[in-house]
Amino acid sequence: MPQPVRTHPAEGDFGRLRAEFELPESFAADVLAEAEAAAMDPREHGPREDATELPLVTIDPPGAKDLDQAMAIERRGAGFRLHYAIADLGAFVTPGGPVDREACRRGQTLYLPDGNVPLHPPVLSEGAASLLPGETRPAVLWTIDVDSGGEPTAVRVRRALVRSTEQFDYETVQAALETGTAHPSVAALARLGRLRRELAVSRGAVELQLPEPAIGGDAGDGWVLAMRTRNEVDAWNAEMSLLTGMCAASIMTEARVGVLRTLPDADADSVRWLRKSAQALGIGWPADVTVSELLSRLDPVRPEAMALYACSTRLLRGAGYTAFEGELPASTTHAGIGAPYAHVTAPIRRLVDRYATEICLAVTAGEPVPLWVRAALPRLPELMSASDTNAARVERACIDQVESWMLAEHIGGTFEAVVLRADEAKAEIMVEDPPVMAKCAGANLPEGERITVRLLSVDVDRRKVSFERA
Repeated sequence: MPQPVRTHPAEGDFGRLRAEFELPESFAADVLAEAEAAAMDPREHGPREDATELPLVTIDPPGAKDLDQAMAIERRGAGFRLHYAIADLGAFVTPGGPVDREACRRGQTLYLPDGNVPLHPPVLSEGAASLLPGETRPAVLWTIDVDSGGEPTAVRVRRALVRSTEQFDYETVQAALETGTAHPSVAALARLGRLRRELAVSRGAVELQLPEPAIGGDAGDGWVLAMRTRNEVDAWNAEMSLLTGMCAASIMTEARVGVLRTLPDADADSVRWLRKSAQALGIGWPADVTVSELLSRLDPVRPEAMALYACSTRLLRGAGYTAFEGELPASTTHAGIGAPYAHVTAPIRRLVDRYATEICLAVTAGEPVPLWVRAALPRLPELMSASDTNAARVERACIDQVESWMLAEHIGGTFEAVVLRADEAKAEIMVEDPPVMAKCAGANLPEGERITVRLLSVDVDRRKVSFERA
């Protein structure tokens, strides 16, 4: 991958972007007061299991403070036991109170290069609720037994007290696993993660391994834009969250009450179109190979693979949230995962997780789902969909802004790029250095091939850049 490129230190004010999207700069006084009181005196929901002896660890990006999840994986005969502790926001948020109302307005944490816009006040999200190492915290503890093939055989979920022992990042765990020095709690992550990945492919899960733009640095030294590819630990760690979310979906569908993350299956025309794209890119696709199997076999660094991944985004349209009570909805699955799935593992950063978690706790305890949860179910899909849309727009705007800053002094310059998707007059390209995703003018540009492009213009205020084939 290309080396990161840094903007000039003088550039880096995202204030205009924050104003454009009307992002809140702080929390109201009553929200902060309630959060501070809750941090000092969390709400109790009855006795909690003492699980502080579990050697839980967290795996997050470097420097993260809003830590939702901590895990410990045990080998049990030919299978595994996953302990997955999730921050218990139910201990800190009073239904209908100021913190709750503000969280419903925000929907989720927004991440900007110069600081995030948190879902909950930092005294909770980065303090009392966060599973920081060495701190005893209220949590919702999932214990999932998995057989030798990677399938769950038993699930237990309850409120507990936990204490994370270590805070790791993806690269640190990856290096430790490769050298055989991994922490005991994640030593089995590779084996279980691979099993779950194999099952995902067999279910027909559609995973696109396109590199993602990532912004680092700061306003003082300049912003860094690079293309981030997931390492194996990142993927395996995600599988633990997905496993938990699939178990949550099973609990809710069996009880016929809940909220799922859903995505319709791709229609036959889209799959046929993708087959034609693969053929045009020179990618062999045997008739008996599924979309999931084909995508899992591609080398993501090859340009034709990147182009097919980009084309495959057409298969993943229509994601949303589906709430239900009494009767199951017509569709309960998520095509990208290949199974029913629910968000429950990031309640610090995402509103819907707190509600889905309360449903799972009540159902598994044989208790009624709280009335405040039932009352909120009908409006959760709309709240979360609007929040997801806003988050995606803010993220794209930040990337566009940094790209325009980086390229402003290079108008007329030429760059090497990979053509991802093309139509008769233009194409979507990925410039390799600096790493930029952009539109390029040109007729019938060759998908999946490297070309040379020229930077035509940069509009920093509108965050727009334009290229043409050189």
